[in-house]
Amino acid sequence: MRSAVIEIEFEKERDLDIIFRSIEPEVKKRIPKTKVSINRIDNKMILRIESEDTSSLRAACNSFLRWIETARSVRDIFR
Repeated sequence: MRSAVIEIEFEKERDLDIIFRSIEPEVKKRIPKTKVSINRIDNKMILRIESEDTSSLRAACNSFLRWIETARSVRDIFR
């Protein structure tokens, strides 16, 4: 089993709330060969991804990082 932990620190708790809530539904979806969890600790969002193989892990990491960046971009538009 391969795994990755991605920690993203936020300056504002409101930004953390927005991004966390925006990707939480994606975490709840079933991804083949992959297990994903998300937590909040202080001002950090912690994303844990476990996959059966390296290709699945890379794909899941890329997808979640893309979703996080998209959520940040949308948030910036509405500021």
